[in-house]
Amino acid sequence: MKLRLLARLSLAAALLAIFAAGCAGPERNWNFFSGTTSPVPRTTVSYTGREKPGTVIINTGERRLYLVLGNEQALRYGIGVGRVGFTWAGVTRVSAKKEWPDWTPPPQMLRRDPDLPRFMEGGPDNPLGARAMYLGSTLFRIHGSNEPETIGQAVSSGCFRLTNDDVIDLYGRVPVGAKVIVMR
Repeated sequence: MKLRLLARLSLAAALLAIFAAGCAGPERNWNFFSGTTSPVPRTTVSYTGREKPGTVIINTGERRLYLVLGNEQALRYGIGVGRVGFTWAGVTRVSAKKEWPDWTPPPQMLRRDPDLPRFMEGGPDNPLGARAMYLGSTLFRIHGSNEPETIGQAVSSGCFRLTNDDVIDLYGRVPVGAKVIVMR
């Protein structure tokens, strides 16, 4: 698994070198790797709750996501959360996972910001980042971000964003069907 990831990262690095040489055109900002380091480092913490290993717990008030590991431990990630008026709480499951997902802004988002593109192909410029985990039948996701400065902030329309490094790590640990608990 790690070898495949390294091979993909090597390919991504080669493509970035090509783009940096001017092949991508001046309208693109192909600075994917700038979004990899989180201002809130991923860390293992003590967890004594009742949830089973593999459960994702999102605490929007703390702006942290926890992945229950078992043995009274969890991984803690820094996240960006929904801005005022866009927070939510509930229990759902990961219904799908995608690498380099495409993005189509929902109609509600387009009404708020008509200048948004109607569709963005997956890739380094895409606001969903390197990975996305879709939550139930909602429009919400746990996804990557190329803007590490937004981690720990309330800036989204209800989705939960991690740095690309963190979302790649989480994506590899969380299967489709995993329970997700969102708390305010």
